[in-house]
Amino acid sequence: MFCTKAINILKLSRRCINPHLLNKTSLPATVTQCKRFKSDLYEPDYLISMEPDEPVYDCLNLQLKGYDFALLEACQSQIHKYAEVMGIQVDESWATPAQQLKVQRYKPKGTAVDAEYQLNVYERNVQVTDVPAWALGTLLRVARAVLPEGCTLHVHEHAIEHEEIRYVPDNQLLELKQQLQDMGGSRAERKKKR
Repeated sequence: MFCTKAINILKLSRRCINPHLLNKTSLPATVTQCKRFKSDLYEPDYLISMEPDEPVYDCLNLQLKGYDFALLEACQSQIHKYAEVMGIQVDESWATPAQQLKVQRYKPKGTAVDAEYQLNVYERNVQVTDVPAWALGTLLRVARAVLPEGCTLHVHEHAIEHEEIRYVPDNQLLELKQQLQDMGGSRAERKKKR
């Protein structure tokens, strides 16, 4: 019972354990002195070592969407600069291909089309990594304050789908691959079939 309590305390105080002793299978016999701050003058060592670790977000995407690309690009660059000033690591920033929307306005009380509009929805992303929880709240407040009218901000964890949507498909290459399949496939595939 004492051993499990000691292990839990040592897990909580990773910053105080000598890193050379962590590889051993037995419990570390020595614990180095914790880093003490001026505000910790009257706090006992065991209370300082039991402080929980600060939660950190691994990889987050700040996704900006809007109808004006110039505004989005300016907003994205401001968020990027503010994140760097705050000490948050910006991994990368990118634009995705525009989404084209066809919007139709109908005549009142009818089904006849009164007007038709072609709208482009642009998207910019800022990817931040290893963000402390306290800094994320401040960064989001700053991002909302900088956000221009008509634009939206979404924050989500990075996923594979977000990586794949960045790239524009090569239609000519896809057509050539389809023609190759229609003709019977490549030589390597023919050999496998035999």
